[in-house]
Parts: sequence; structure tokens; C-alpha cells
Amino acid sequence: MIRFIVFFSVFMSGSIYADVPESQVDEVAHLLNFVTTSQCVMNRNGDKHSGSEGVEHIQNKYDYFRDKIKNTEDFIKYSATKSTMSGEYYTVICPGDKSIKTEDWLLVELKRFRESSK
Repeated sequence: MIRFIVFFSVFMSGSIYADVPESQVDEVAHLLNFVTTSQCVMNRNGDKHSGSEGVEHIQNKYDYFRDKIKNTEDFIKYSATKSTMSGEYYTVICPGDKSIKTEDWLLVELKRFRESSK
């Protein structure tokens, strides 16, 4: 149910997908849901955030970089990779795992999602 609500609210906002090709809308929705529902903690500039807080930040950055985002990889690059202020990379810490760059975490999940969608 939570996944449906997240997807529906993001889909209904419309603007989140304005510059992502139609064929990649599901990918972006999946990644946003993945972050929201994960038990991982997102570290941005030394501050720790839940998945839902992370998604809020990612959506805000998407709005800011809208004109540069042309595909799902750009969505990750511009919205979930590093701070535009400090230049520090965002990281995530998942239960039982070591810290990983958020960009790498999302690219691995994107690859997994694409393979499972074939």
C-alpha cells in the first residue's frame, strides 16, 4: 500500500517526470520507492536522513536540475549524488552493510530493476 501511495503521489505531481523519457518513468518511480521504503540511512553533509527524508531532498534537487535531466542516469547524477554546496558525495548505510555512495547504490538498483523488467 505504501508503495502505491508513493508512486501515485509522485505520478500525480507530474513534474517529477517532466524531462525523463516516457520509457524511463517506471525506473524513476521505482528508485524513489526504493529509497523511501529502504531501511537505509542517507548521509548528506554529515546529517543522517530516513528514506522518506531522502526522497524529499531528491525531488527538490530534481526540480532544481530539471533542464539537465534527460534520462534515469541523469536523474541519479543530478538529484542523488552529491551536495551542490559542499561537493561532498551522499552515502547510504544499510543494515549489515558498509557505507556506499548513494549514486552507486542507486545505479546497482537501477541495473537490477532493468534486468528484472526484461
